[in-house]
Amino acid sequence: MLKKAGLCLLILTSSFSVAASEKAVIGSTAKMSVAHADLSYVARIDTGAVNTSLHAYDIEVEGGSAENMKDNIGKMVSFTTENNAGEKKRLKAKIVKTSTVSNSQGTETRYMVDLDVGFKGKERKVRVNLRDRSHMDYKLLIGRNWLKGRYVVDVSEKKLIGPTAPISVVESGLIFKTRIDTGAVENSLHAYDMKIDNEDPDMEKNVGKVIHFTTENEKGESHVVKSRIVETSLIRNAQGSEIRYMVELKIGEPGHEYKVKVNLRDRSKMSYKLLIGRNWLQGHYIVDVSK
Repeated sequence: MLKKAGLCLLILTSSFSVAASEKAVIGSTAKMSVAHADLSYVARIDTGAVNTSLHAYDIEVEGGSAENMKDNIGKMVSFTTENNAGEKKRLKAKIVKTSTVSNSQGTETRYMVDLDVGFKGKERKVRVNLRDRSHMDYKLLIGRNWLKGRYVVDVSEKKLIGPTAPISVVESGLIFKTRIDTGAVENSLHAYDMKIDNEDPDMEKNVGKVIHFTTENEKGESHVVKSRIVETSLIRNAQGSEIRYMVELKIGEPGHEYKVKVNLRDRSKMSYKLLIGRNWLQGHYIVDVSK
């Protein structure tokens, strides 16, 4: 009986291997084209997403939008899309469905249209939901409805980074000797002399306002940075808890920076003036502490 079970498992494993080998391998990101727009995108390959999603804004339903989004199915919708290079195109497509997406921010309903998406010259029709992805690294997200039956995803293409690394903050023009900390949710940047335009005593009411602050690296080089507060963050540590302002800055290895949220705090007594957390590492790097 045991031998038969082992044989069945071997056959099943072999069948899976053959099935997988018949599919193409794709990495965690890929250069993709949306044929209708004649634009290229650096796309995130996301096996956690059911549907493919495209950056779209200024969305307008022709003939006027009904209050219930489902009542707009069958109507034409026009929208602007933009790739990572800032190239824009106005598109028009028929609304074929609506999808309700749940995430950490809650739920939202999006329009879905059929577009030709894929590698340049090999695009194929797929259902795409439209949403504003302006604050996201990737303006095109490839979901399971494009991958299914054709691709297996290999995420091992992520770059290795050690426990410390020279990291650039573009807005400051400075390079920091940075601690890479997988235990931290967020990035944290040394900031002092913080001044907010029309500051309110209630920190939450300052979200959206412009903040000016000075940052300084380990060499003592400093620069005044101007940014906009995007949210506040409650940080808990061994000393207790505190609320910090968060801004979006371009951070990364020199020449490979990308926009990410950073909390601001006085790190003058700390060895590292910039700490990199999981919100910068996730999807991009594997940390090797032996480097």
